[in-house]
Amino acid sequence: MRRSLRALDLVNLLQADVGAGLGPFLAIYLMASRGWKPEMIGLALAAQGYATVAAQTPAGALVDWIRPKRLAIAIAAIVIGIGAVVIVRVDGVAAVVGAQILIGLASVVTPPAIAAISLGLVGRPGFARRAGRNEAFNHAGNLMAAVTCGAAGYFFNPSWIFYMAALISGATALAALAINENDIDHALAREAPLTDHGRPDAAIPLRILVCDYRIAVFAACAILFHFANSAMLPLLGMRLSAGHPHEATLYLSVCIVVAQLVMVVVAPVAGRFAPRWGRKRVLLIGFAALPIRGVLYTLTNNPYPLISIQILDGVGAGIWGVVWVIVAADLARGTGRFNLIQGLIATGVAIGASSSNLGAGFVAQHFGYDAGFLALAAIAVGGFGTLSFAMPETMRDSALTVCLDGHSRLS
Repeated sequence: MRRSLRALDLVNLLQADVGAGLGPFLAIYLMASRGWKPEMIGLALAAQGYATVAAQTPAGALVDWIRPKRLAIAIAAIVIGIGAVVIVRVDGVAAVVGAQILIGLASVVTPPAIAAISLGLVGRPGFARRAGRNEAFNHAGNLMAAVTCGAAGYFFNPSWIFYMAALISGATALAALAINENDIDHALAREAPLTDHGRPDAAIPLRILVCDYRIAVFAACAILFHFANSAMLPLLGMRLSAGHPHEATLYLSVCIVVAQLVMVVVAPVAGRFAPRWGRKRVLLIGFAALPIRGVLYTLTNNPYPLISIQILDGVGAGIWGVVWVIVAADLARGTGRFNLIQGLIATGVAIGASSSNLGAGFVAQHFGYDAGFLALAAIAVGGFGTLSFAMPETMRDSALTVCLDGHSRLS
């Protein structure tokens, strides 16, 4: 068991959100090396996002269904590495957009598989802390990747960023295969209901999930949060590139490092306090940081204050990355649909993120960077309000309980 947990730590450290993490560097690479306009860069970033929209929910259902979840992580990592190499080796808009789609389709498999393996290894009582630990290692890996890729792009060539991503992806595949399949409780990994004899039962019908309004509300929160959040860093990268073309890659790397350092600290704290304070209270802190961040970006053009504002990115993303998975486990309790629910919520994330890049690129090109940041901040306020007033606490009631209570009130 310890060996499997250490291997899981290594997977979280190495996988480093490579697929989505290439976005900010891709924006700079396409602008500086190929002369792309912000709208075309937004299209390339959005292509990956919309591919994930189509794949998120099926990927969650697939992870519920298959047993070799570690192999799924390994294959997805290899595909992401291939996509990163294609971006720099094959020229043209179609090649970049195609590679982005490939990366988007593969990257959706890893997060639910990691969460499922984690739940199957440690069980429900230890899952909140494990989720915090997963995110801490993930952000530490993002930090290492940002430093390595940023240095490679600055001292050698921006294309080396994508070669480094391919190497990291290969190492991720090897780490995933080091997890012992026999250590995983595969019934618990999908939150399977139990029979009267304590044996895993079939998953509940999808109509029960449909009647749980909390899933739809939380998906809306995910859309608004990531619509407001996802384009902020690429937009900041384009702003820095416009004023400091040579130093832009290094500045953006430092922005990512600052945010990831904060996330390494925030993630385990969020995992520790989510069972004490409740999931909603902890999430509200993360949602509140986002509109403040957007407004602060408009107050200066100096790179150093802009970099320091990234502390708020670390707070918001660090909390979200931990608590949303815990909420998904709450919603899935006893349903056998844990990874499907993850996929549904992640679909909301993908819709918000892809729309963010496309919309912010358009606003920035036609109205300026400040208008882009303020528009994202306004959307963030909407996300905070939705979470505050429409989303209940999820610690106690499962989807099955909510559905049965609704039927009893109606009758």
